[in-house]
Amino acid sequence: MKKLLFITLITCLFISCGNKKSENAEQTAETTTTETTAKVYKLDELLTIADQMIDKTVKVRGNVTHTCKHSGKRCFIVGESGNVSMRVEAKGNIGGFNRELVGSELEITGVLKERRLTKEYIDQMEKDTNEKALKEDGSAETCQAELNNIASMREWMKAHNKDYYSLYYMDGQDYDAI
Repeated sequence: MKKLLFITLITCLFISCGNKKSENAEQTAETTTTETTAKVYKLDELLTIADQMIDKTVKVRGNVTHTCKHSGKRCFIVGESGNVSMRVEAKGNIGGFNRELVGSELEITGVLKERRLTKEYIDQMEKDTNEKALKEDGSAETCQAELNNIASMREWMKAHNKDYYSLYYMDGQDYDAI
C-alpha cells in the first residue's frame, strides 16, 4: 500500500512538473511574440514621449557616436536630426560596447530611465562655470558652451512649467547592429 501511495505521489509530481513546463513554454512564446512585435522608436521620436515611457522596456534605434574606451560600459547614440543624444548603459546581455560600434546604427532594447536636474543643481552648475571662466584658463569657448546649455535647460523648464530638467538614458539589455 505504501509503495502504491509513493508511486502515485511520484506520478503526480511528474505530471505537475510537466504541466508547469508546458505553461512556462507558452508564456515564453507569448513574451517572445510581444517582444518581436514591439515598436522600434527612432531616438528623436522616443524623446518626444520619454516622460510617458520611464521605467518601461522600449526598443530604440540610433547611431553610435561614442563608446567608453576603458570600460565599454556605456555608449552614446544620436537621432536622425543629430540634435539629440542619449546615453546607454551596458546591462543585461550587454557585456560592453566595443569601439568598432562607433559610426554604426544600433537597435537597442532596454529600460528607459530619467535623471532630474533640479533648479538648485543647475544654479550650482552655472556658478561653477562662471568661476571657471574667471580663471581664464583657455577654456572660454567651453565655458560659453556650458552656459548656453544651462540657458537651454532653463528655457525648457520654463516652457514645460517644470522645476527640474530631465535627462533620459537607457539601461540597455540587448542590441543588434543594423
